[in-house]
This record gives sequence, structure tokens and C-alpha cells, in this order.
Amino acid sequence: MATAPELLATPEVVIRTMVETDVPSVVAIERAAYQFPWSEGIFRDCLRVGYCCRVLCEGETIVGYAVLASGAGEAHLLNLCVRGERRREGLGMFLLEHVIEVARQDRAQRIILEVRPSNRAARALYERARFEQIARRPRYYQALTGREDALVLALDLHVRAS
Repeated sequence: MATAPELLATPEVVIRTMVETDVPSVVAIERAAYQFPWSEGIFRDCLRVGYCCRVLCEGETIVGYAVLASGAGEAHLLNLCVRGERRREGLGMFLLEHVIEVARQDRAQRIILEVRPSNRAARALYERARFEQIARRPRYYQALTGREDALVLALDLHVRAS
């Protein structure tokens, strides 16, 4: 179970634990961001099983979220998204650094994630955080025309990402 501080703050935003009542706002961001979004049920299941689910808030408004599963010495970043009009403000990195710290506190030795090769913004974010490609999963993601591969990225948590 995630043990990082419940709140991290900047003058504008805070990161807090996602709760059931946040799910509709999170799903709205998810649907605006992706052609094949997670369902409300998937987010509710992540909460139910105890994954590290965080929301990034500006006042009462949710502007981003992340879902991290940890176990057996490894963490898996399942989802990280920032509202479209709030991208390129450093909020994604702020949220990513938080979940990296959660994984460290959970004693994970590394974090893995999948990302679409076509998602250049996400790939750039993970590259800045020093994630490295370790594999490729063929036909992993649903796409408008068939399937798209996933790049599997990893971050060794013995090396501090900065």
C-alpha cells in the first residue's frame, strides 16, 4: 500500500489521494485525452483493490491523476494524465515525481509502464524522468486502425530521477 505523504503542495496545486467522488471528474479528463479511455469501472476497481490513486487539484478542480500498482519489489504506472489545457506547465512531472516517491517508499526496485510510440508528449515526459525502453509489446493498444504496439519503459529506483 502506498505510504507517501497524502499531500504535496505548490502554491497552485496539491496532490491528494483519489476518492470515489473524484471518479466522474477523472473519467471526464480521461475521455477528453484518449480515443480508448479507461471506464469508470476500471478507476473504481483500482480504488477498491488499493492501488495508489492520486489526483492533482487546483482548488477544488481536478487537473490530473495517476494510478500506480506496487508489489513484489516492482511498481507499475498504469495511468498518468493531465487535463489538456493544463499540459506543458510541469504538472505531469510534478505528478510523476510524486508517484516515483510513492514507489520508493513502497520499496519498489523499479517502475515500469507502457506508452504508445505515437504519444510523443508522454514519451518526452518519461525520457526527462530517465525512464528507459526495456521492451516492446506488439499490438498492445487498441487503435482506430487495428492495434498499436506499446513501448515498455522502466526506471531503476536505485538511481534518483531528477
